Amino acid sequence: MSRVIFALLLGLLLLSCDKAKQPKKSYQWPIPNGFPKPQTPADNPMSLAKVALGRAIFYDKNLSFNQQQSCETCHQQQFAFAENLTTSIGTTGDKHRRNAPALVNIAYNKTLTWAHDGLTSLERQILLPMFGESPVELGITGHETQVLQRFKNEKYLQLFELAFPGETISFDLVVKALSSFVRSLISLNSSFDLYAYQGDDSAISASALRGMNLFFSEKLECHHCHGGFNFTQSTSHEKQVIDRRPFHNTGLYNLKDLNTNGYPKNDIGLAEISTLARDNGRFRAPTLRNVAVSAPYMHDGSINTLEEVLDFYAAGGRVINSGVYKGDGRLNPLKSPFVKGFKMSEQDKHDLLNFLSTLTDESFLNNTEYAQP
Repeated sequence: MSRVIFALLLGLLLLSCDKAKQPKKSYQWPIPNGFPKPQTPADNPMSLAKVALGRAIFYDKNLSFNQQQSCETCHQQQFAFAENLTTSIGTTGDKHRRNAPALVNIAYNKTLTWAHDGLTSLERQILLPMFGESPVELGITGHETQVLQRFKNEKYLQLFELAFPGETISFDLVVKALSSFVRSLISLNSSFDLYAYQGDDSAISASALRGMNLFFSEKLECHHCHGGFNFTQSTSHEKQVIDRRPFHNTGLYNLKDLNTNGYPKNDIGLAEISTLARDNGRFRAPTLRNVAVSAPYMHDGSINTLEEVLDFYAAGGRVINSGVYKGDGRLNPLKSPFVKGFKMSEQDKHDLLNFLSTLTDESFLNNTEYAQP
């Protein structure tokens, strides 16, 4: 596969040379040449001071009402800012129903969370873990004054003044700072990137190259849901002109309970928001960047390894033979037509795993500018 065709498949629009001088920005995105810049809200432009403040708050357990958890508790850098738990546990010990998503290139996301097409900005999404009551995550609701007071010390007064000169410390500013830090978490320096965008033929192995060709083949059709330079349909940036609907039913479940249309009633996906039956079991396809370190997988963390994920898609859905979730997901009538199953040899699987490993960005996982300050 030529790099030209490959770039077209990825949907990466190369930036043309612009001879006009551009005004100097206060914040420089850590993005290699050729990649588009993310879009940011007009009322919350990026700045180094906001990112620094957001980083401090992200790692501070004072943000939870009982000082037991921080954002980092469920979003750890070594796991691509996900966590190695099936589903998250809130600061009060409540077990959540969903797996914590990796915070990789969130600045490019069109939609946020696993299954909410109305959440399109970090400033809105971050309110959920902060103030949500069902389930409780950080548990700030009812403790707003107490929690905010913890950030009115000498350290934070200086950070807030640098980020928001002359403004009074508030949760609005906390949210804007956290959003800025999360947007700064850019991962575009994997072995795959060296091969695809910098022309380094030695960056990936022959096995990984075979896996890449399989990934982008019509036989497997992985790229239909995990396409573009960010390996997800949920993408928005300065060059994005097409609005895609990045939610899919993959045949993970097919319960016999007619009231659930196949998925466990405690989480029916996008249908919970849209109230449309056709959206039952639809969840957002996440980015595959750094996917090798962000196990377990799926919205509920119910698949433990990448090997099992490949087996699942090769089968065209999941068969559960016993228990409360018994059913044949391959026969789910709402399953995506792209999840139709395929034949995969052991060599194919090995090659695919090697390709997915090339999406691991070690510089991202070890970047001290993203670590606890």
